[in-house]
Amino acid sequence: MRIKASLLLLLVCCISILPANKIKAAGHPDSLLPIRGFCIEAPRPSGVDSFVTFINNELAARKVNTLILRVDFNFQFKSHPELRDSIALSEADVKKMVAACKMHGIQLIPQVNLLGHQSWANKTHNLLKKYPEFDETPWVKMPGKYAWPNKDSLYCKSYCSRHPRVHKIVFALVDEVCQAFEATAFHAGMDEVFYIGDAQCRRCRKKDKARLFADEVWRIRNHLAVTNRTLWIWGDRMLDGHATGMGMWEASQNGTHPSVDQVPKDIVICDWHYERADKSAVYFAMKGLKVVTCPWRNPGIAVQQMQDMINFRATATPQLKPLFGGILQTIWSPNGAFLKEFYAGKKPSPGTVENSKTQRECFTRLFDTINQL
Repeated sequence: MRIKASLLLLLVCCISILPANKIKAAGHPDSLLPIRGFCIEAPRPSGVDSFVTFINNELAARKVNTLILRVDFNFQFKSHPELRDSIALSEADVKKMVAACKMHGIQLIPQVNLLGHQSWANKTHNLLKKYPEFDETPWVKMPGKYAWPNKDSLYCKSYCSRHPRVHKIVFALVDEVCQAFEATAFHAGMDEVFYIGDAQCRRCRKKDKARLFADEVWRIRNHLAVTNRTLWIWGDRMLDGHATGMGMWEASQNGTHPSVDQVPKDIVICDWHYERADKSAVYFAMKGLKVVTCPWRNPGIAVQQMQDMINFRATATPQLKPLFGGILQTIWSPNGAFLKEFYAGKKPSPGTVENSKTQRECFTRLFDTINQL
């Protein structure tokens, strides 16, 4: 009944929200949208200087104040050099990006995917490749050619959060990357976790999946708290995919969604929706969680999401307003590919701008609109 009541409350809140095209706002960007973020894969060493130029010339000019870099194994780890990518960022490379962000007042947050996303397509990522004993589903073999759907329901591998040795290793990576990036926050990913509490896992079987997910959030949060760092995660596993109709990707259909009532309240939720301006930010805020709305490549949807977030803050109670954090543009192509698209891509003609759905167009329209407010 608690879940149904929460969803009903969400529906009531959504109905009461003004249409995005009716909203007008004016004021300092920090009061309208305290977090104005950009999330992208970290560059490879050869692309660091180009990306620093992008920070200086594009992010700073658009008043972006938060940069999430998806690092994963693209760093020359000293604690576990066996987990480095073959070509990886040095500490000197990282310090160039740190210096650029400091100069412009941009908070730099590194991300290493924890729990899920330990593989992609038919390739196992470094953690499970070097430590296969951490695999939640070792009996699921990586295919020669990946296709979805498949008989194993394989999307991405997960590590088993109850393996007694996994956290000693992943937390060493977290500490090292946070120190190198001089970070006061860390993004742990944790999206699209399909393999969790598997019936064949001797450590996890018969365990409540929401409890397993929440426990892992608490472990990571508590580890970061020792060094006064804040945990950020994606929010999809805490939304009910069946009740909301959001499905198995942008929400959960494997029983993890009750974890929204079990996770710590001092984390930051990155609430991503790419094809609709779903109002689930209201749901997270009503649960006492700070939330940031995340678009991708649809400019019209991104602007609507931005206007919704401004409206949430403008109409919220004093207790809820601080929980509506802002907006975070996500980029899901490689760093170098996005920069090539950004600088070489042609701007769509005025008559086609509404139908142009690219990451470049989404980024420029979103932040140009913000800066016009």
